[in-house]
Amino acid sequence: MTRIKDWMDEFRNAPASEGLGIARTLVLSAVVGMVAGLGAVLLVSLLQLSQWFFLGCLANYTPTTPAGEPEMFHHLPAFGGEVRRWAFLLLPAIGGLVSSVIVLKFAPEAEGHGTDAAIEAYHFRGGKVRPVVPPVKAVATALVIGTGGSAGCEGPITQIGSGFGSAVASMLGLPVRERRVLMAAGMGAGVGALFHAPMAGALFAAEVLYRDLDLEYEVLVPSIIASVSGYAVFSKVFGFHPLFETPENFFYRPRMLLLYILLAVILAGGARFYTWSFYRAHDVFKRLKIPHVLKPALGGLLTGIVGFFFLPAIGSGYGVIQDALRYEPHFAPGAGKAAFMLLAGVFALKTLTTSFSVGSGGSGGIFGPAIVVGGALGGAAGIAFSGLLPSWSVPVGAFTLVGMVAFFGCAAKTPISTILMVGEMTGNYRLLVPSMWVCIIAYMLSRKVSLYRSQLPSRFDAPVHRGRMISGALNSVTVKHLLEAP
Repeated sequence: MTRIKDWMDEFRNAPASEGLGIARTLVLSAVVGMVAGLGAVLLVSLLQLSQWFFLGCLANYTPTTPAGEPEMFHHLPAFGGEVRRWAFLLLPAIGGLVSSVIVLKFAPEAEGHGTDAAIEAYHFRGGKVRPVVPPVKAVATALVIGTGGSAGCEGPITQIGSGFGSAVASMLGLPVRERRVLMAAGMGAGVGALFHAPMAGALFAAEVLYRDLDLEYEVLVPSIIASVSGYAVFSKVFGFHPLFETPENFFYRPRMLLLYILLAVILAGGARFYTWSFYRAHDVFKRLKIPHVLKPALGGLLTGIVGFFFLPAIGSGYGVIQDALRYEPHFAPGAGKAAFMLLAGVFALKTLTTSFSVGSGGSGGIFGPAIVVGGALGGAAGIAFSGLLPSWSVPVGAFTLVGMVAFFGCAAKTPISTILMVGEMTGNYRLLVPSMWVCIIAYMLSRKVSLYRSQLPSRFDAPVHRGRMISGALNSVTVKHLLEAP
């Protein structure tokens, strides 16, 4: 036992840059990633079960899903016939109320969209995430989305992954710096697994911490290890294939870059509107003089009212984007106008329902809805360009895909990881050129706008790096240099 204790002390205290310290980083990163992948499996299963009961049994509504998302509970009875629209006047409000009660009782920090809380924990709380947060966030989010709320799963999965990484580091007594790294690695692993995008998930964890084009490079290696192991666990259950199915679109006409410039301007404006709408709702709900527990219920009620009139504005919305990716301009006479109105409605009304569902304090992410809203706006722009320039044969599916990339990339200030993420989510890298073109232009046009308020401008502004930067500067400067300075 003494030898084991001595070895554990040596394993715990070895410098991170030496042999045993490197082994510690690799092993712990892989373990954190596997738990994040397992958490993603449980989260998706819980969400599908919640949707089957609330939307299926009670509302007789089965939302469409992306082609790469298999049903975990396909043996359960399916529902058909007329949708009970009146149920949406109640279900999202009930889901918001019950999830709010759970969150406020067990983990108040689990309300809202989650990723911002993980960023704040990294910068300002030493990478500490309470162990109770991940399960509370998962249950609350499944209730919000399962009852028709407009939110995403990435909020809880970032807190599941980051929470376990933080717990492992705390249990082993590792330094604060390594706790932050494992926390961020768990966050990247969860996102990479959930969206079938291991490379992008690893980069996302390093990029999302800052508003400028900066990376937390200490996070990269652990995040890559964690993201690969998390993806392997998740895909063992859900399959090793992209989340979305896309047609054979590819870039071969340079003149299309002119239309992609216009698309970048449209998406930058759309991202500004999405962000403004979300935080406007967040601030209004925060000032409301009603019991805090009732605010997500009110947000759910407003979401349900919108959903009563426009069903695609509720739930995850991925099925709408899957259909838009397959759109062909010659389906049928008048199909273009109907498709344009549908996608424009998804952009406007899903922005509204996301602001109500999550901005009110409901539990859920805003990454997923941003992907849907961006894809809808890109697809609507593609249809409009196709009608205005019929001889150009504008590929609407390509504009939908690029819209997914650029919208979230500029809204979240993560252009590099998002370009890779959407490529992995769709299995389509043939549109990397227009994706990079539009994403960076849209990013530059929306520099001061971000979905995540806890992001810092750059590493120079991070409290965790301030001491080392000052120390490094002082070590390289002598009194003689200071006296000789002009």
